Amino acid sequence: MKYSADIERLPRRFLPTDLSINSWDGIEPFFKDLVNRNVDSVESLEQWLKDMSELESALSEDACWRQIKMTCDTENKSLEESFNFFMMEIQPKVQPYADLLNRKLVESPFTSKLDQGKFFTYLRNVKKSIDLFRESNILLQAEMNVEAQHFGMISGKMTVTVNGQEYTLQQAAKFLEDPDRNLREEVYRKIADRRLQDKDALNDLYTSLLRKRNQVALNTDFSNYRDYRFVELGRFDYTKEDCYQFHDAVKMHVMPLVDQIYEEKKKKLGLSELRPWDIEAEPVGIQPLRPFKTGEELIQKTIECFDRLRPYFADCLRKMKSLGHLDLESRKGKAPGGYNCPLAESGAPFIFMNAAGQLDDVTTMVHEGGHAIHSFLTHDEELNGFKEYPTEIAEVASMSMELFSMDHWQVFFNDEEELLRAKEQQLERVITIFPWIATIDKFQHWVYENPEHTIEERSSRWFEILEEFSSPVIDFSGLAEYRRYGWQRQLHLFEVPFYYIEYGIAQLGAIGLWQQYKKSPESAINNYITALDLGATRTLPELFKAAGLRFDLSPAYISGLMKFVKGELDSLKKS
Repeated sequence: MKYSADIERLPRRFLPTDLSINSWDGIEPFFKDLVNRNVDSVESLEQWLKDMSELESALSEDACWRQIKMTCDTENKSLEESFNFFMMEIQPKVQPYADLLNRKLVESPFTSKLDQGKFFTYLRNVKKSIDLFRESNILLQAEMNVEAQHFGMISGKMTVTVNGQEYTLQQAAKFLEDPDRNLREEVYRKIADRRLQDKDALNDLYTSLLRKRNQVALNTDFSNYRDYRFVELGRFDYTKEDCYQFHDAVKMHVMPLVDQIYEEKKKKLGLSELRPWDIEAEPVGIQPLRPFKTGEELIQKTIECFDRLRPYFADCLRKMKSLGHLDLESRKGKAPGGYNCPLAESGAPFIFMNAAGQLDDVTTMVHEGGHAIHSFLTHDEELNGFKEYPTEIAEVASMSMELFSMDHWQVFFNDEEELLRAKEQQLERVITIFPWIATIDKFQHWVYENPEHTIEERSSRWFEILEEFSSPVIDFSGLAEYRRYGWQRQLHLFEVPFYYIEYGIAQLGAIGLWQQYKKSPESAINNYITALDLGATRTLPELFKAAGLRFDLSPAYISGLMKFVKGELDSLKKS
């Protein structure tokens, strides 16, 4: 099948084309129509579902634009107020109607006559939403949605001065690659000290969010928020015990490889001890990798890279660029992090990131580009619910693109030695990211199992877990105070609770697809597209199977994949 990036905004047939979502009074009649409509056949049920999907899409896109604009400029109060208006005045009033519509669907005698193969996961999610709905949680959830955004506002203000010039923390990170070791340490400490200035504010914010999250769980008859969140996230296909198994597998089969990587780094730099500000550095005389200078150059080179991989992928980015759906460069007042935000009506998503000219930014760009392709592929699904694919397969879409694209990174590095270094660094990152994933995930299990913990207990437990997954090759002496608050830099803890193990599961899938790619690029990319094109119409194991992958979190399977990556890394270093 030929895919085209010339997607068009979904037509409105149920809603007025000029409907603006600026008051509840303007929206409620459409919910009332759906609640009260007589559904007396399979055909009328299917039309009812399409109309409900149209309303969901309009609301989703409106909310997304409010969040996009706010994260692009966290210092603009009117944008913050616009986002807060939706979360406090619109979303809480939508939820009771959404529950009524969900119940109407599952109670309809015609629901069983729908294509159960296609609708199985959709209906499973609907039933899950019914099980979790409580009137008592509506205001709490609205408050949480608003409060979580305070992380970006606090972090967006963080800057440091280096050599007399002000930098965001993302921009300053490039100095950690500098050959001057004294400068690296100076910048490392400046960044860490700047974060410490807001440690109390971030602790208070997190405590407040934890209390609200825990109350939501209790209101829904769960003993803790972890168990509630597993259901809310739709983790139907793995359990908390599988997460524990993943943590153990990282210790057994990944940490020894991480230690090897850092031993080699120490030897390469000629150091008697490897400090955390040495991790990204090159030996004296070798300049840091600078694959681009501006956001414009980054997108143009990524488009060229994707063109060589599969022209359709590049066309997706061209479409986004033409629509102005990119905000790539770091600047003061911009929220941290990066994301691809699907836009349910428009189709072409929005990519947000904080580029500062580093290899990590290339990785982020192709990562978010993979998410964007997923959004394009699923835009034509007939129901919005068919596009709400599992987050684990969403991250396979992005992480696979990091590995696929390496074959064409010569667009970023025309020097063969630099290209080789870039690939080595990327493969090292594929391995070294696993301990951080395990750390963040294990920390969240503890946090939500022990919701009444004190701030001191939180810091201590974080430090213990961090030590479990830290390499003894790195000398952290004298840095304990920085490390005790290291969790505060992770956006997901504040804004997307319990979303992190997905990266580990997806990295396994991405490595599996890359194994396929090494044998046959064409068939691997075809498998990739086939799985993503299914959207949310299959279970997670079925989506993995469609990509030619095993859904397997066992230590033995993880060990095999790690050996493959290490073998590829070793062969690169010999070349």
